[in-house]
Amino acid sequence: MDNLDEFREMFFVECGELLEVLASGLRQMEDADHEKETVHGVFRAVHSIKGGAAAFGLTDLVQFAHRFETLLDLIRSDRMDLALPVMALLHRCSDCLADLIEASRAGSDADPTLTGGLLAELDALIETDEPSDEVISFTPLALDFGDPLPVSAPPSGLRIRMRPSADLYRSGNDPAALLLALSRLGPMQVTLIDDDVPPLEAWDADQPHLAWDIRLDGPVTEADVLSVFEFVEDCCGLVIDSPAPDPAPASPFLQLGPLLALADTGPPVMAAPAPVAEKAAPAQAPSSPPSAPPRAGGATADSAAAPTIRVGLERVDRLMNMIGELVIKEAMLSQTIQTAGLLESPDVVTGLEAIRQLAGEIQESVMAIRAQPLKLVFQRMHRILREAADATGKPVRMVTLGEQTEVDKTMIERLVDPLTHMIRNSVDHGLEDSVTRQRRGKPAEGVITLSAAHRSGRVQIEVSDDGGGINRPRVRQIAEERGLVAPGAILTPAEIDQLLFLPGFSSKDEVSALSGRGVGLDVVRREIMAMGGRVMIQSSEGQGTTFSIALPLTLAVLEGMLIQLSDQTMVLPITAVQETLQPNRAMLHGIGEGTQLLSSRGELIPIVDLCSVFGLPASESLESAVLIVVETDSRQRAAFRVDAIFDQRQVVIKSLEQNYGRVPGVSAATILGDGQIALIIDPEEIVLSLSNDHGRQMASMAANG
Repeated sequence: MDNLDEFREMFFVECGELLEVLASGLRQMEDADHEKETVHGVFRAVHSIKGGAAAFGLTDLVQFAHRFETLLDLIRSDRMDLALPVMALLHRCSDCLADLIEASRAGSDADPTLTGGLLAELDALIETDEPSDEVISFTPLALDFGDPLPVSAPPSGLRIRMRPSADLYRSGNDPAALLLALSRLGPMQVTLIDDDVPPLEAWDADQPHLAWDIRLDGPVTEADVLSVFEFVEDCCGLVIDSPAPDPAPASPFLQLGPLLALADTGPPVMAAPAPVAEKAAPAQAPSSPPSAPPRAGGATADSAAAPTIRVGLERVDRLMNMIGELVIKEAMLSQTIQTAGLLESPDVVTGLEAIRQLAGEIQESVMAIRAQPLKLVFQRMHRILREAADATGKPVRMVTLGEQTEVDKTMIERLVDPLTHMIRNSVDHGLEDSVTRQRRGKPAEGVITLSAAHRSGRVQIEVSDDGGGINRPRVRQIAEERGLVAPGAILTPAEIDQLLFLPGFSSKDEVSALSGRGVGLDVVRREIMAMGGRVMIQSSEGQGTTFSIALPLTLAVLEGMLIQLSDQTMVLPITAVQETLQPNRAMLHGIGEGTQLLSSRGELIPIVDLCSVFGLPASESLESAVLIVVETDSRQRAAFRVDAIFDQRQVVIKSLEQNYGRVPGVSAATILGDGQIALIIDPEEIVLSLSNDHGRQMASMAANG
């Protein structure tokens, strides 16, 4: 990859960050009490994208961004009210801008229908005769290039020395735009400082040599100037001082020429000065008084921004894989030491424990590197919601909670499709139309809540709507008609809800842009299970439905409890374990045929014999066994009966479905220190199966009278 390709890729990465700022800012602008700085931040994001696109000759992107920022400029200057239609147009422009960036990154031409309608709406709203396909070059109208004023000390004003660094040009920013913004603060005089420009044969485009000496007259403050440079303060040297007497007047052609050159939308190598007949007299940088120290945006040692680097994900993945192997080797070493009878040596035990702690710290550090907030995914869901609302004609708004919840980087992109299906399903199936909602005493506008949080060592993501809930009789009827369930089968409400995840299930009789093809929630379940997670449904008739996704914090390493079932060693995730105990006779209670309960702290907890679940021979006496009380993501509790508990340790997760196939009650496998393979138990699936069996018994008793 040459330097141009590297800079181009860096530009698109930064575009992703700017789009995140843009989407977040637009949502804040929906609040009537939003801060003025929010609008400025949105404007700067679009302006930065436009500047970078111009540097790489992305004409379609530049033209659209130019019209977009023109509308934003009218809003931030209070020349246009932020009414609801305008806000909706801004959101659609943000979506279109993201599509144009994606098309430019892929090297494909933009679809004219993508921008044509929006450009027409923008032109109509801006009410200008300026052609929509032309980006107007910067013209410094506020600069007076007539006869110089008599030399006199102005009553107020500031003297500014601006020297951009190479990073300013690389990030797509333009000194001309900064000068234009300064000119809006008051009368301004500009002198180009080009003493450091080398001869043409020694010219290096990566090393800018131009600077500008600026004098602002009128009641302008240092804070006003700093607000212009706040988004480039790390890449533009800046010195602000009180005004000095007027410098020697420079040629108007010299002052105008560089500004017009910088306003061009070509690459930033335009910093090379055009040949001129007369050269401006060099201006000496004024010395700052003690009360106003020089401000150099690019050279401050006490910058608040922490230094960062971009590292390819594949490198982090390789590091994570090596850490997994380190965990396995540590377990093997521990097993070898135990077999050799060296655990009685204090030095060996201390060294082994130190290795174990170091491996854990390294693992946590790499997991922190891989961890990314869900904010970017949540922001993409706002667009999905808008498109679904437009397709169905239902007024809907989204509420997001827990956007800063972090998950493994590898999960970020894999969550987009499942959440997309769930959002569309909630809009199309969950929410009623406006007339029905008002008849039921609900607001005409539906609400979908997207939330995330860390719970018991896992990530819990929920998509909730305030619609009519699941129509279980209708779901059952459709499942029977499509042959997905036997007619007359006894099903619990939870099992009826699970029918929604069957392949081919759809409650729509007609195919639409959103649904009707029988592809949706089955994809959600498959994708989530492939990540080691699970999907659950909770629904109340007339009140709404909540889809919950539970995901592990990492897909690589798990903290587990090693247990013995007959002659097998298995692993139980430590995040599900509440307590361990050996029961006495007074704690055990029988109910029905073969069902036993554990009485613990005033609560009766069903006992599940894991040996029976996996078809292994179990011991006769329950009192001689060990009970492990677990709590699932759905907040159900059970007591797992096991023969013994060996140890608690970290294990490396190995996918079982990719290498063998799906096993009920098992989520994955791992390699122990002695080289044996141990299955990792899925407590959620075992407890859910138990509750469904119990529910079927109750439903059968009710059906039989």
